[in-house]
Amino acid sequence: MTHLWVRAEQRPNEERVGLTPEGAAALIKAGLRVTVERSSVRAIPIDGYIAAGCEIAEENLWPKAPADAIIFGLKELPEDGTPLTHRHIMFGHAYKGQPAGRVLLQRFKAGGGTLYDLEYLVNETGRRVAAFGYWAGYAGAAVSLKCWAAQQRGEIAGPVRQYASKAELLDDLRAEMAAMLRPRAIVIGALGRVGTGASDLCAALDVAVTKWDMAETASGGPFPEVLQHEIFLNCILASPGCPVFVPASAKTDARKLTVIGDIACDPTSEFSPIKVYDRVTDWDAPALRVASDPVLDVTAIDNLPSLLPVESSQDYAAQLLPSLATLGDLTSGVWGRAQAQFLRHSADL
Repeated sequence: MTHLWVRAEQRPNEERVGLTPEGAAALIKAGLRVTVERSSVRAIPIDGYIAAGCEIAEENLWPKAPADAIIFGLKELPEDGTPLTHRHIMFGHAYKGQPAGRVLLQRFKAGGGTLYDLEYLVNETGRRVAAFGYWAGYAGAAVSLKCWAAQQRGEIAGPVRQYASKAELLDDLRAEMAAMLRPRAIVIGALGRVGTGASDLCAALDVAVTKWDMAETASGGPFPEVLQHEIFLNCILASPGCPVFVPASAKTDARKLTVIGDIACDPTSEFSPIKVYDRVTDWDAPALRVASDPVLDVTAIDNLPSLLPVESSQDYAAQLLPSLATLGDLTSGVWGRAQAQFLRHSADL
């Protein structure tokens, strides 16, 4: 029997989960064994999983799970260097040259485990079967506007927090921006899931948006238009051939741009299209000031959907559930393709 073990998230400010109680009930009905760890932070309470018929384990017990269990989480594992013996479903951030990613792959090699990276679960045409993209865009635009609003007060943005719903988030932003003239934003990648979420947030707050996608960036740059907007929201993943949208010279160039929301958030990749910063920001300090005359802040939080943990979890889990139902065959379909990516990127360790 295929055994799916849903681990508790151990990263700060991470309340999401990739399987809802309703989804767990469906998997159990289909013949899977489902274990869910208790969690002190998960946005969806454990009671629903108990009612669905899941087995319940204590928090962070996954290293002692049966050898045949498939461990399912979202964000990073503790960076303790221990060999990884299980099969893991998670966002590994390991295939684009990230230093931490190479360490993760070495842990899998040492333990004989396998990574099924959620970012690389794709269908026959190469499209991801599930993504948090819309909510990353929505929350990333919200944090970017908070950074801009703080600048209008002569400050730098303070800590951000989770919201029970997008309605609560919008009410908070409307109150913060009540007496302010609205900025103009440019969204690159506007036709994708991330860009759609970013554009929708801006529209809800009456922020004018210039929407760019592949057609507008096909020339390869430079793109001086980006600097003529107060806010730039990058929704394009770093990948080979990605053009540079904000060069290093933007720190001192004449510009109206004061906030960059790097929602794609991959600053350590050599393919990053934003060359004015080199590290992610976090919930306690969401803005990184990279220039002061004129001011330029970058926000680059890599778990943005966690600002809206319930809605983003429900949406993502619904997208992923059909693939989880096929876990009985890890050699073909989305799982076979994900395993092939793991083997290819592990080959040169």
